[in-house]
Amino acid sequence: TSVGYRYGTKFAEPYNTQDISKNIVNLTHADGYKWGTNYLNLDILNSDKTDSHATEAYLVYRNTLDFGKISGKDLGFGPISGFGLTLGLDWNAKNDPGYGSKKRMFVAGPTMMFKVPGFLNVSLLALRESNQPVGLPSRYTYKTHAMLNVNWGIPIADTGWAFEGYGNYIEAKGKDEFGGDTSPETDIDAMLMYDLGTKMGWGKNKVRVGLEYQYWRNKFGNQPQVPGSLAKTPMVRAE
Repeated sequence: TSVGYRYGTKFAEPYNTQDISKNIVNLTHADGYKWGTNYLNLDILNSDKTDSHATEAYLVYRNTLDFGKISGKDLGFGPISGFGLTLGLDWNAKNDPGYGSKKRMFVAGPTMMFKVPGFLNVSLLALRESNQPVGLPSRYTYKTHAMLNVNWGIPIADTGWAFEGYGNYIEAKGKDEFGGDTSPETDIDAMLMYDLGTKMGWGKNKVRVGLEYQYWRNKFGNQPQVPGSLAKTPMVRAE
């Protein structure tokens, strides 16, 4: 379990032509149990005046059932360590006056685990997403669509550094809540984190610092010509 903080000045939001600075505090938890793993992350994002000083809460939860653990058999071969089924949800709330996202999304699909130091998982997930932004009288559900997800956490030998992150390719989700066409999204968030705790004598991975970069194309499924639909955001991070 960790508490973290990150900061960047190049965030983007659709239909906003200006760069946005955000302070983000996160609570992250991961564990293993008899049949698989749990992962939970809650981000609290605070924007500057270019995004109406908005505050957003974004929650991600994933439960991966490991077929090898359930069956009691080693299902790995070659570079593959095992297979599983990932289930979970995304939930958010944002208080900006222009859109006011209230996303609810359920995910399910197969996962393949790879033999690497740390972990590397690849999932193909079905997404069932809905939203009810400002001005919409009832909740709108998009077309069920697919997401290819890669997530990883790989220590770099004995340097104290680790390469971590995720990548999502999300297909178009049909019409949006206002009747417009949506576009496929690419969202990649990668970081290099250094184990400062060991260096300072506080214990392994007690404190970590590093750099993070997010590339998000066609954010939220918006068309590429929409201002703010492309984000290229460097960040500093500590946890």
